[in-house]
Amino acid sequence: MKQLRYGFLFLSSLMIAPIASAPLDDLYTLQQHFFTQFPTLSRQDFSNGVYALDPDARQSWLAIEQFPPYEIAIDLGKQLFTHPFSNGQHYGDCFPDYQQGMSQHYPYWDLKTQTVITLSQAINRCRQQNQAPPLPPTSQSLINLTAYLTFLSRDKPIAITVPPEPGARAAYQHGKKYYHQRRGQLNFSCASCHVQNAGKRLRTETLSPLLGQTSNWPTYRLKWGRVGTLHQRFIGCHQQIRAQAAAPQSEIFRNLEYYMSYISNGLPVNGPSIRK
Repeated sequence: MKQLRYGFLFLSSLMIAPIASAPLDDLYTLQQHFFTQFPTLSRQDFSNGVYALDPDARQSWLAIEQFPPYEIAIDLGKQLFTHPFSNGQHYGDCFPDYQQGMSQHYPYWDLKTQTVITLSQAINRCRQQNQAPPLPPTSQSLINLTAYLTFLSRDKPIAITVPPEPGARAAYQHGKKYYHQRRGQLNFSCASCHVQNAGKRLRTETLSPLLGQTSNWPTYRLKWGRVGTLHQRFIGCHQQIRAQAAAPQSEIFRNLEYYMSYISNGLPVNGPSIRK
């Protein structure tokens, strides 16, 4: 009986987002699915995750936002961003339009390297161009830099592109397949919680929908007591379902972020934020 139920949920996931469908079809199908499932929410509301669905949790979140603990990360990130490299150059020389917001365009497909580039990777590219060593993926300095740049992108609509180029389409499909593929001892996929059962309760937690999940990162998690990354959250999810996780900024996690971010196109960036 359990196998039949799991099989039905997996087939339901495929009907919502067929594995071989085009990105634009996926975006329309999944966004309409969530708009229909949660008709009282506006498009912008989905950027707030569970706080758009749980009134009690929303009140607690709004109270914490009065004195947000992630402000320190933004300030430290700004200090790092404006500090010159040893050659006299600045991060701003790599990202001349950063004050107009840039994180809404990440991740993106890089035609030259034939790979998905995240904001963290772009920052490290800049460092290497200026003879500075790259920062580890979970380095707090790197997280603070992304927090600052994401803050500058607040309220900008997410605008991820998947160009009609074989490599880009393959990376997108790779991330999509991984999102809908079951794994681990509990035999769960990302979609098990965040598509089929979005809005429902799992123990004491409300499950957030896929739509908007990438909009609030990096995030200060109360559980962590610090600002962390989306890829660190991926690892936590794998641990919860007892599955082997990839490394932060690995190809599969970058492709996964690519797929998830594309599906949230049009929603406003609202990171850094706060989550449990």
